[in-house]
Amino acid sequence: MLTLIKNVELFTPKKLGKRDVLFAGKTILAIEEDIEINSNLEFAIVDGQGFILAPGFVDSLVHFSGGGGGGGGGFASRTPQMNLTDATLYGITTVIGALGTDDVSRTHTDLVAKAKGLKQEGLNAFCHTGSYHLPIKTLGHSIRHDIMYIDEIIGVGEVAIADHRGTQPSVKELTTIAAEARTAGLLSGKRGTVSIHVGTGVEHLQLLHEVALSSEIPLSQFYPTHMNRNAELLTAGVAFCKAGGTIDFTTSTTEYDLANGELAAAEALAYCLDKGVNAQQLTMSSDGHASLPIYNEQNHLVGFEVGSESSLLGAFQQAVQQFNVPLDLALQSITSNPARILGLNKGEISVGRDADLVLLDANTLTPHSVWCNGQKMVESHKPLVTGFFS
Repeated sequence: MLTLIKNVELFTPKKLGKRDVLFAGKTILAIEEDIEINSNLEFAIVDGQGFILAPGFVDSLVHFSGGGGGGGGGFASRTPQMNLTDATLYGITTVIGALGTDDVSRTHTDLVAKAKGLKQEGLNAFCHTGSYHLPIKTLGHSIRHDIMYIDEIIGVGEVAIADHRGTQPSVKELTTIAAEARTAGLLSGKRGTVSIHVGTGVEHLQLLHEVALSSEIPLSQFYPTHMNRNAELLTAGVAFCKAGGTIDFTTSTTEYDLANGELAAAEALAYCLDKGVNAQQLTMSSDGHASLPIYNEQNHLVGFEVGSESSLLGAFQQAVQQFNVPLDLALQSITSNPARILGLNKGEISVGRDADLVLLDANTLTPHSVWCNGQKMVESHKPLVTGFFS
């Protein structure tokens, strides 16, 4: 069916002003100031007055097959799997899954199967091989095999640095991982990005700088996340960007974390922009369905929360409404920037691109309608498409 969105404020994510957007199947056919359809073919017209049309959000880190109890809660604290509407109701049309602390009870077999299942339900879903730990575990023979021959696998991660739960990789080990991922990407037309989980260790991003200084691997091959853990790590992140890297902020958090030095992702985004970091080097992701441990004053585990994909929308809204980040720059951080860093043909609205679209209320920035590959997933804030079990 042809679908025409009329008189909408268009952000591609760059602001284009009032436009009409026409798409059919999964493809955007035209973007013009005024489009008229004179045809006996079936078509739908959407009134875009009072709405913003933006690219579908790209959530670059989701534990969509469930996460381990990384905070010390044992087997009972393993988090559940993500459902389709956990993403679509909040404007997310592309998710990238990863294993974290637990690569024993959580496996790549299940991770890739979940990605395929989400794709079957209508979402764009990709994932990484590897996990926190070395030597890298893979689904097939090697990192190169996984990236080259498994469509859903686009990179490696999360590899943990500056964290007691990781295996403390050396410069040589991390260089080898990055080189193998980079080569596999070149051979298969993928990016081969290495997603880096950064903990609270005082070494921050020093290991990544050492890899770049001692090899031909550029800083841009790495994609460090959780960079809003504390002010010191954020300062290191600004330096990392100015040296040529990109950084990601985690939108799922707890009151405990914020009270203990973590910055809200929206605040971290605004801070980096104020420090002169290029907006294209900054992203936000939800860390959805990760385990978020809560401790008491004696540092004993007293509870858990679960990361939520909905937090990505909340951080975007907060960035614009509370921290005065320009709308187009806030959108870039959850659309075109993560897509480019990961090598995905997503996150932008242009002729010939996939119709991954979110219609936002211009006042509240709440998703009214969501299309993924041209299929309408959400309308009037309610799901039109639900997952197999939701």
